[in-house]
Amino acid sequence: MKAQTKKWLIRSVWVLALVAAAALAWMKYGGKSEDAALVSGNGRIEAVEIDIATKTAGRVKEIFVREGDSVTAGQVVARMDTDMLEAQLRQAEAQLRQAESSVTIAHSQLLLREAEKKATLAVLAQREAEHQIANKRLSRSSLLASEGASSQQEADDDSAEVQGAAAAVSAVHAQIAAADAAIATARAQLYGAESAVEAARASVERIDVEIADSALQAPRDGRIQYRVAQPGEVVGGGGRVLSMIDLNDVYMTFFLPTVAAGRVALGTEVRLVIDAAPQYVIPASVSFVSDVAQFTPKTVETASEREKLMFRIRAQVPVELLRKYIVHVKTGLPGMAYVRLDPAVPWPAHLQTRLLE
Repeated sequence: MKAQTKKWLIRSVWVLALVAAAALAWMKYGGKSEDAALVSGNGRIEAVEIDIATKTAGRVKEIFVREGDSVTAGQVVARMDTDMLEAQLRQAEAQLRQAESSVTIAHSQLLLREAEKKATLAVLAQREAEHQIANKRLSRSSLLASEGASSQQEADDDSAEVQGAAAAVSAVHAQIAAADAAIATARAQLYGAESAVEAARASVERIDVEIADSALQAPRDGRIQYRVAQPGEVVGGGGRVLSMIDLNDVYMTFFLPTVAAGRVALGTEVRLVIDAAPQYVIPASVSFVSDVAQFTPKTVETASEREKLMFRIRAQVPVELLRKYIVHVKTGLPGMAYVRLDPAVPWPAHLQTRLLE
């Protein structure tokens, strides 16, 4: 009797072993379930973070938003103290007015020098006419003196007048050269004054821009994440005042092993399930697959070691869906990302119910 019981127990163990082996073989090689075409990974909801910072060093005067407030693109969220800049602006504007006055003076000087040259040219014409008359008179008196009709003294006097007229013409030419030099100097002074005006105007514009930049604006729609500085604090150039997130660029980052990551293409459909709201399924799509393994073992010489390599995947949530549920979007929430490797295989039932649209 005991021998029969022992044989029965042995047979039962063998039967159970065969059943277990068959079940394992069926699970591995047969019976393709809906989940067989899925891979999943743990992840966390993230969004693009944007720092709202000041371009120049200064004191934070006012902050108009609190952590968690929603902001729109162009909204003034903080303001820096501008007392120093406004003083610099008044100084630059005074320098601009002074430079503009210098331009007026330099222009007047140029006109004066040009008028003086015109007057000198008129004198030159007069002196040249006198020189021509003196030459004609000298020709006549010399002819008469050679014929004995007049005295040689008269001819000598006419010759002296010719020389005097020639010297007067030379003197006027020298005055014209001096007038040209004066005009060139006046024109250079005018150019310098105009350049000073441009420099002063550029200084005014630069300070105006710095004052405008002192009103810190949200670069896009989003939500304030942190107040990095407080009113009254002094921050350096490029110092952060606020940190915000772009709620139109929300995604989940998760990791997949080598074999799965190699089959994931950009645009592959993904379903996200957040731990805080497991009853909802969020549609997404793959927007990034890292080309470098994130978790690298010490050696990758064997296939089993290579399978341990993990690649970072990013699943992007559609912008339209984010805008529809904007008040519910929160970053930092953990969850699961499910990737369908075979588009021909339908999603499992638990990933089709309560799909957000």
